[in-house]
Amino acid sequence: MAAVTVAFLINMMGTTLPTSIYACYQQRYGFTTPVITVIYASYAIGVLATLLLAGNWSDQIGRRRMLLGGLCVSAASGLVFLLNTGLYSLLFARLLSGISAGVFTGTASVAIVESAPAAWRRHAPFLATASNMLGLGFGPLLSGVLVQWLPWPMYVPYVVHLLLVLVALVGIGRLADTAPRGARIRFQVQRLALPEAVRGAFMPAAIAGFAGFVVVGFFASVLPQLLRAVFGSHGALLVGAIVFLLFACSTVGQRVQAAFARAWRMPAGCIGLIAGLLFIALCVQRHSFGALLAGTVLAGLGQGISFRAGLGDIVDASPPLRRAEVTSLFFVVLYVAISLPVTGLGIAVQNEGIRVATLLFSASTILLVLCALLFLLRGSASRASGAEHG
Repeated sequence: MAAVTVAFLINMMGTTLPTSIYACYQQRYGFTTPVITVIYASYAIGVLATLLLAGNWSDQIGRRRMLLGGLCVSAASGLVFLLNTGLYSLLFARLLSGISAGVFTGTASVAIVESAPAAWRRHAPFLATASNMLGLGFGPLLSGVLVQWLPWPMYVPYVVHLLLVLVALVGIGRLADTAPRGARIRFQVQRLALPEAVRGAFMPAAIAGFAGFVVVGFFASVLPQLLRAVFGSHGALLVGAIVFLLFACSTVGQRVQAAFARAWRMPAGCIGLIAGLLFIALCVQRHSFGALLAGTVLAGLGQGISFRAGLGDIVDASPPLRRAEVTSLFFVVLYVAISLPVTGLGIAVQNEGIRVATLLFSASTILLVLCALLFLLRGSASRASGAEHG
């Protein structure tokens, strides 16, 4: 369990490692903000393709083989970053990074649960989501430290990560498989559909999850421009620290959501997201770094609570034989959220400036969260009406 958890964390670190390096690419190649957001968003294409094409492959060939394959793709991504010659190589590197994340998102989560000792079984699902989120947070933090204090900022972070991937490969390579290879291997595209019984739970969870991952995309792609334009900061370490704070708070949110009554978990997450977005808008208006930090904390907590609560509601509402299918559809919605909207945000930054773009981003995302709350209220009203008639 520990070996898979560490490998999961290392692999996800690689997917966000470039966040603190994007400013270096802009300086070297003269990229505009839309180009940077497209480079960032190409990662989501790799994730989506892998979830759809290979989402159930670990049931066929075993968890260990899939994890080893994911780590090898992560290493290939790092090598392409090291040897990059411009836009197309960076796009390809990000695509490979997304493929590695798509492999690990499902396979490592299941492997952690399957390999957990009896004493850890109750905590294994949280351990899986925490290693995912903290890995995403440690990536920008690690690259921020290395870019700030060491030479060759476009190379050293990837060398360090490649060494960590090598450690993970050794650890996973020595494990026994928790799911042996099937007798008859059949590779097929993951079917995506939404049963009628799940729609009431799926809609608010998907909308709130979409809004939460749009926030993640905002921090991971355009935060460096926001810090430069509003606060005059060019430090890569500050970028990495703030992105890490967001993911750390998301992890805390996933943990504390169980403290709320079930009916209040999704609304609490939505309220946290709205409060965080209001503070992000305030930081631009008032040039307040404290407001940015408050917005990061609240948005992270809200994203974590709404994500974990929404996923739980969807799994509970799904027919047992279709849970994997519905969960895959939920993750497709989430990864669309960190591709298309972020690209539009980059265009808005280029045309209107970071201040106006941030205000538009905050307002539109708040509207999305309010839509999720509306669906929740309608669902509660429908259940109450049904109970009265019953």
